[in-house]
Amino acid sequence: MWNPDAYFKQLYTRTAAGSCDSASAALPVQERQAGLRRRLAEALGAEPGNKAPLQPEVLERFEHEDLIVEKLAYSTYEGLRIPAYALYPQQRDGKLPAVLACHGHGPGHRAALGLNADGSFAQPDAAGIHGRFAVQLAKKGMFVLVPEILGFGDRRLQADIEADPVGSQSSCLPISQLLLLCGMTIAGFRMYEAMRALDYMALRPEIDPGRIGAIGFSGGGLVASLTAALDERIRAVVLCGYTNTYLGSILDRPHCMDNYVPGILEIAEQPELIGLIAPRPLFVESGMDDRVFPVGTTEEAIGRLENIYRDWEAGPQLASDLFEGKHEISGRSSFDWLKEKLS
Repeated sequence: MWNPDAYFKQLYTRTAAGSCDSASAALPVQERQAGLRRRLAEALGAEPGNKAPLQPEVLERFEHEDLIVEKLAYSTYEGLRIPAYALYPQQRDGKLPAVLACHGHGPGHRAALGLNADGSFAQPDAAGIHGRFAVQLAKKGMFVLVPEILGFGDRRLQADIEADPVGSQSSCLPISQLLLLCGMTIAGFRMYEAMRALDYMALRPEIDPGRIGAIGFSGGGLVASLTAALDERIRAVVLCGYTNTYLGSILDRPHCMDNYVPGILEIAEQPELIGLIAPRPLFVESGMDDRVFPVGTTEEAIGRLENIYRDWEAGPQLASDLFEGKHEISGRSSFDWLKEKLS
């Protein structure tokens, strides 16, 4: 009698249905996308009025497996610096396609390279769920930028760093709480920092600015998808272990606070927000045994994305791979696909 489950089920249904009202559904696809994009940007609410100067600097430079690896830093918000890794081939002919690489939860951006806590490279078979994906993409002939996402690694709050120097404990929750009280969201904050990464990439002489893509894993998939949804400088996107529905994953099991944007269901369900990438190329990959973003609702999301790309008459630009694996990056098809789309 007192159980609120039925009420909240109806609340979700009413809210999600209201985000796809018949009036907007009747609009041309371009107008629907423009309206949805505008509402999403307002909900995320993180872009400041004035951009801080980037003031980039290279902190360290070394070679690894025929790659040049740089540890660098630049500004995002006024008074806030961000560390990042850049990787690109030593031997190159002309300007390179480039990839913004958004890591998932864990020790920070070093996970994308397979680095140990001391900065040394782990053995390939000990690379973890990120699978050294930044190194793999760079070895395929691309410039890869891996910024450290706010709340992880060295960009945690000092109390969390002191309590857990290794970095398994993130600062997502307290940062999210503070930003919400300030009228901001951590999802929007991270998205804006990803946009500043694109600003930095445009300065690099090695890069062809017309051939920039993005890849995101898990929480990095949230960052990559939102950034690509709102910034068309990203020409192709790979989402690993993220694409799903809010009902099937975000509302079904514990998740990071970055997934909970106030009022987001009044705008759209997750597949429709990811669909803002259309008609640009999009690749979705996910493990069949992913317990964080379950495969059943990943398949549902892919079906909904297929409808969106069909509306754009861009069906061939959407690809997917459901592989035998857990919550991890595969790359068995997506890495070559991304290189091809940026070639």
